[in-house]
Amino acid sequence: MTDPLHLVCPHCQAINRLPARRLDEQPNCGQCHRALFAGHPVELTAATFSRQLARNDIPLLVDFWAPWCGPCKMMAPAYAQAAAQLEPQLRVAKVDTEAEPDLGAQYNIRSIPTLALFRDGREIARQSGAMGAADIVRWVRSNLA
Repeated sequence: MTDPLHLVCPHCQAINRLPARRLDEQPNCGQCHRALFAGHPVELTAATFSRQLARNDIPLLVDFWAPWCGPCKMMAPAYAQAAAQLEPQLRVAKVDTEAEPDLGAQYNIRSIPTLALFRDGREIARQSGAMGAADIVRWVRSNLA
């Protein structure tokens, strides 16, 4: 792919244009100069979720979770490990359904943790239940193939 990609900064929400070949070069935001990929999940709110979903040219993986959920807490380290392996080919994020109940309702989240994979602004796959890092990576890659 030779066209530049649009990437939303996880820190300041600025939209960056970046040649696809530069994804693996640890690019920084042109506005806030922080890393566009940190190797760990980004916490999203309703406002930042919609911007990340609509304006990124890379897939978005979202963990819908809650702080009181035991399986969510158990999966958190594995999800962070998976983020380190999956970025920068996709944005890895988390949505706290307690803090953002409207997002949970909008996406019909009935059990947590639930992983949802989005491409081109649309959900393409969903998986409920805690998973290990290798399983998360395998699940994502099989759904993007």
